[in-house]
Amino acid sequence: MPLVNIKNIHKKFGDLEVLKGVDFSVEEGEVVCLIGRSGSGKSTLLRCINMLEQPDEGSIEVFGEDIVHTKDINAYRAKVGMCFQQFNLFNNMNVLENCVRPQVKILKTPKEEARNRALLFLDKVGMQDFANASVNKISGGQKQRVAIARSLCMEPKLMLFDEPTSALDPEMVQEVLSVMKELAKEGLTMIVVTHEMNFARDVADRVVFMDGGVIVEEGTPEEMFTNPQNEVTKAFLSTY
Repeated sequence: MPLVNIKNIHKKFGDLEVLKGVDFSVEEGEVVCLIGRSGSGKSTLLRCINMLEQPDEGSIEVFGEDIVHTKDINAYRAKVGMCFQQFNLFNNMNVLENCVRPQVKILKTPKEEARNRALLFLDKVGMQDFANASVNKISGGQKQRVAIARSLCMEPKLMLFDEPTSALDPEMVQEVLSVMKELAKEGLTMIVVTHEMNFARDVADRVVFMDGGVIVEEGTPEEMFTNPQNEVTKAFLSTY
């Protein structure tokens, strides 16, 4: 049984059909990279998995649960980490508080335990020395690493990354990707929407190419990058 199992997902925004019948699954421990042009439906698919967008048609099962009709969306989201392009940190709190507050509010973790766990994961992403820093005073790459630590504090069974490096300066991209590579090595199930083709090639177990709201082609990184079968995939990858 896949950890994520999606059947025939459709999603419209007004007259624009962004997802046109997507079937998609992810096994536990798998790292899947979604690639494709802007507007191909990658981020919308990811947002449907976290129920930030309600699909118009189709089914989404995660952890064996029908999440489209779940009665407790917050309990579900507590098990799914999400890292956005724009970090989505609380700007009125310092780095440590950003990692403590969700544990206390959502998981009901005692504050001291939450603090210890936050420091552990901030250390893991190389941000423990900035625990008391205002998030307004740290770089974009540092903010994204804090966002990853905050997600890890919730001990997610699945991590979703939506273009986690697209808002970063080039020199900060590697510091975030290296953290993600470590998580992949540890066996965390990850779905990553990315334009970083080297990351997809090096880290993914499977690469999925989307175009025009459908999955055009998928395979191992070697299959996708050395021998893509579809002309649209070939044209897209030839630009990298």
